[in-house]
Amino acid sequence: MKRNKLHIHWYPGHIAKAERKLKEQLSLVDAVIEVIDARLPISSSYTNITGLLGDKPRLILLNKSDLTERTEINKWVKFLEEKYCAPVLLCDTKNSKDFNIIIKKVTELSEPKIQALMKKGLLRRPARVMVVGMPNVGKSSIINKLTRSSKTKIGAKAGVTRQQQWVRINPQLELLDTPGIIPMRQDNQDVAAKLAFVNSISENAYSNEPVAQALLELLDEKYPVDVRKYYGLEAEEPLTIENIAIKRNWLISGGEADIARTSIYILRDFRDGKIGKFILDDMED
Repeated sequence: MKRNKLHIHWYPGHIAKAERKLKEQLSLVDAVIEVIDARLPISSSYTNITGLLGDKPRLILLNKSDLTERTEINKWVKFLEEKYCAPVLLCDTKNSKDFNIIIKKVTELSEPKIQALMKKGLLRRPARVMVVGMPNVGKSSIINKLTRSSKTKIGAKAGVTRQQQWVRINPQLELLDTPGIIPMRQDNQDVAAKLAFVNSISENAYSNEPVAQALLELLDEKYPVDVRKYYGLEAEEPLTIENIAIKRNWLISGGEADIARTSIYILRDFRDGKIGKFILDDMED
């Protein structure tokens, strides 16, 4: 994926501080739910997630799977399960049917830790989990869905230095209500571009026009027929913002293409799944 003119002005933030906070939260839970954008099964996962989690059991959720083609995303489920030795589930926050399966699976992952505590003479307690993930992968939506039936906060746990609030999902499961935020550090502009495509980076970090054109270039490589069909372009017509603007009659004074407006619509069309159901990562990545 060549992006000669594209540059995402990445703001890493307080990475070390964020990672320390995440590790503090991890010490309070038995298992972790990692949320990944199904359109970016690799790029939307934090690079050092395995190092951060250590041996903490992890459930990987490929969220927004409704924006991908089913056969293709099922291949990714198998691939990621083998890569990370962790269970992988498809998820769509518009559909609540998946959440009982998520609750059941993460409760199972927490059971070894609970059994170990009971062997030490402690009473059985509910499983404790937290949700982590990049911005805008659907973390908050999943947390809201998981807590939909119970808003009961049960307060701070004994022995915890800083008060952490917990939400009882059911008698067997508690959720740390402050989601673990995985900090972003990205030197790879191709990955940064993909995160911009799915709106996982602040819009202050980039301009719409070069990002929209970079998206068109990638779609032209992977799904040339689908994207041309959506915008009504012939096979021989270059896939450019200008050509799409002219085809849609999005023009400014003088009959010139309205590049700014068209760029916004291209990004919006992709993010809403209107152009098609796509996965932008390759397993070779």
